[in-house]
Amino acid sequence: MTTAAVRATAVYAALTAAHEVGDYWVQVDRDAVAKGGHGHEGRAACARHVASYTATQAVALLAADRALRLGLDWRRAAAGLAVSAVTHYVADRSGGRWREEGPSTRLVRFARKTGHTGWLERDPGAGPLLDQAWHKGWIAVAAVVAGGGR
Repeated sequence: MTTAAVRATAVYAALTAAHEVGDYWVQVDRDAVAKGGHGHEGRAACARHVASYTATQAVALLAADRALRLGLDWRRAAAGLAVSAVTHYVADRSGGRWREEGPSTRLVRFARKTGHTGWLERDPGAGPLLDQAWHKGWIAVAAVVAGGGR
């Protein structure tokens, strides 16, 4: 019998590996460029990216479940994937907008409120690093959701 801790750890590994593949290999350039944009085009590009990203994570999760005999509950797995998808969308709507002045995305406003304004202004790499930290933190939550229970 596999414990919740072992399942969550295996799920985290699978979701994180799939995150790298889905975010960099599966994502198409037109969506990467447009996903942070204003209006319908930006929202649609982000939704397309998140759909392919989530499909990539679902395949990895299914493969890990079968290969490692984790015995994941499909409802918990779906809930974990939903956590990852929703939080991924929230972050990726900030794509290219980390240094934007004035009203911005929720995540950029949150970064500024938590003391990251100077870093965002000084370092062009700050936004992408905050983006990836956000993703990895929520992937950990998604892994606990998907791998927990019983």
